[in-house]
Amino acid sequence: MSDAATRSKAATTALTRATVSLFLERLGGGDPDLITELFAPEVDWLIAENPAVPWIRPRRTRSDVAAHFRALAAGRRADPDGTAIEAVVVEGEEAMISGFLAGTVHSTGKYFRSPFATRLTVRGGQITRFRVYEDSLAVAAACTP
Repeated sequence: MSDAATRSKAATTALTRATVSLFLERLGGGDPDLITELFAPEVDWLIAENPAVPWIRPRRTRSDVAAHFRALAAGRRADPDGTAIEAVVVEGEEAMISGFLAGTVHSTGKYFRSPFATRLTVRGGQITRFRVYEDSLAVAAACTP
């Protein structure tokens, strides 16, 4: 790899890392509009659907993403003691975040805790691809009366 290509990849990795850090900061703050500002107008989105989980639906646009984070905030109370980021790996435009998420579903009062991995693609400082892998059965069970 040439020096210019190495510098370019390092700059891309730095921008991705900064975007992911800001995403995690804003996610912790809980403001759907601030979180959504980091997403591209069109998003390649995937979270395994389950009809029992009201916030998990297909999404494609920035406004769809905002609806997700609003529904998530309305649907559950996060447990900061049970939620943890264990690793963030960034290489070029790609990032992987892993850890545990936890919370209580408002409608049922049930608690859930799940390992998760989130894969992001960042282009030009915007999240263009968003994939979440979690124990969807644990989350769905907590959403089911």
